[in-house]
Amino acid sequence: MVPPRGPLRLAILDDYQIVVAGVAAMLEPFADRVAVVELDGGAAPVSDVDLLLYDTFAQVQGSDMDVAALTSGQSAKVVVFSWNVEPDLVGSALRAGASGYLSKGTPAADMVDALERVHAGEVVTPQSGVEASTEVGNWPGREHGLSARESEVIALITQGYTNQEMAERAYLSINSIKTYIRSAYRKINVARRSQAVAWGIQNGFRPDGFRQPLARPETRDRREDGD
Repeated sequence: MVPPRGPLRLAILDDYQIVVAGVAAMLEPFADRVAVVELDGGAAPVSDVDLLLYDTFAQVQGSDMDVAALTSGQSAKVVVFSWNVEPDLVGSALRAGASGYLSKGTPAADMVDALERVHAGEVVTPQSGVEASTEVGNWPGREHGLSARESEVIALITQGYTNQEMAERAYLSINSIKTYIRSAYRKINVARRSQAVAWGIQNGFRPDGFRQPLARPETRDRREDGD
């Protein structure tokens, strides 16, 4: 088998365009190794890709992931990109069909290395002791001072989730959810959930339905010799 020429082809998936654009910006300096060819919200990629990077911001996680639906029948491998790196959650994502799991605390250069390893057939999981950073990438409400976790909670509130449902979706305790709600409410100057929903709708917290194919990298030959 002739190894693929050129960079790996990557699609980034999350329902929020600002989130996937932030991840794409992180990877841009490494475009010679990993080419982001599609950004997707709420839809499987249509481009021919090697890997699909699944950002868990306000998304289902672990055993609730539908990997077959994410890839829509493509042979692309799914890599989860998450703040949540608890071993049981990582394990359930792998059992659901993910081929790798990366912490958002992973430096961009190490992230690219991990994506290449997944493509080569290795199952990559977070290193022990690597803490996920909430300052990676971008998210709605960042310009209003919201942390990534606070933003995720407001996104879920805007979508109508209860505290218990948010805890299950974000893989956080109820107490953590309540803490993020209180701190987020202070920053956006609201007191009630109905006000938070209205604020979220006005400030880009509803999921985006979008597909953004990007400039295609130079065509590479994937065939075996003699084909």
